[in-house]
Amino acid sequence: MIIEIQSLVKRYGNLVALDHFNLEVSEGEIVGLLGPNGSGKTTLINCVLSLLKYDKGTIRVFGKEMRPDAYDIKQRIGIVMQNVAVFKELRVDENVDYFCGLYVKDAAARRQLVDEAIDFVELDAFRKFYPRKLSGGLLRRLNIACGIVHKPELLILDEPTVGVDPQSRNSILEGIRELNRQGTTVLYTSHYMEEVEQLCNRVVIMDQGKPLATGTIEELKAMVNSGETVVVEIYKLESEDLDRIQQLPNVSRAYYEDDHLTVYFDGGLHNLLNLLDYLKSREISFNRVFSQQPTLNDVFLEITGKQLRE
Repeated sequence: MIIEIQSLVKRYGNLVALDHFNLEVSEGEIVGLLGPNGSGKTTLINCVLSLLKYDKGTIRVFGKEMRPDAYDIKQRIGIVMQNVAVFKELRVDENVDYFCGLYVKDAAARRQLVDEAIDFVELDAFRKFYPRKLSGGLLRRLNIACGIVHKPELLILDEPTVGVDPQSRNSILEGIRELNRQGTTVLYTSHYMEEVEQLCNRVVIMDQGKPLATGTIEELKAMVNSGETVVVEIYKLESEDLDRIQQLPNVSRAYYEDDHLTVYFDGGLHNLLNLLDYLKSREISFNRVFSQQPTLNDVFLEITGKQLRE
């Protein structure tokens, strides 16, 4: 087991940031950690890295107790935090070399690792640039190069794609997949649900310092009452027909707005066929039809609630 967290409690005065939190991450996994703002994700990461003292519980990494002075463990961990952490006065290659030097003292070995990390994030053309000359996406890639240059066995990424363009985001995600294929275990937090859905083989949804649900994407989708959604373009739909559609098998609710009929189903089979059969039987003309399965975002909102957070 790469990470083992048992009954972790962290308080800030009267605020309980982590409430008997449990988590296990196995070797070779990409585990997504999701939660609203203030749910305790960053606090959890800081506790795992032994940057914060906690009140109760145990944290073991690579089978050993994690402590502030556990440098043998920390050398095997890579960290990419949400805020870009590079030195403005150092060039790209100098930044990567500096962070590599925290783990590797041999100069020749360090040069090779720096070259490999810069190539990996595709920054070779920018290696002599200073950070102020880099775009947001390039800065994020530099941040990742600094976190992976020593080839960590465990990589912790906290919102690594915030504020970057789609091309840079795709590059970053593919880089994480490649690291995982090479054997790196990944703990990943993000507010971009589509990223987590594409990247992670297991997801933990947390709120108020507790893990509310854990499983694969498909297992999480099966936990909530969020079935198929069908949207039909209809020029005109009478209220009588809308009432009858709401009585069809497996329909949880339906509404008609701006020439679009949206129908939510709670599981069941042949839902789309039943709906289209009804429209045809009533000679209701329709154009395009969209059928959507529940997304991770649907699951997240169902579990954590839809109210706005600070």
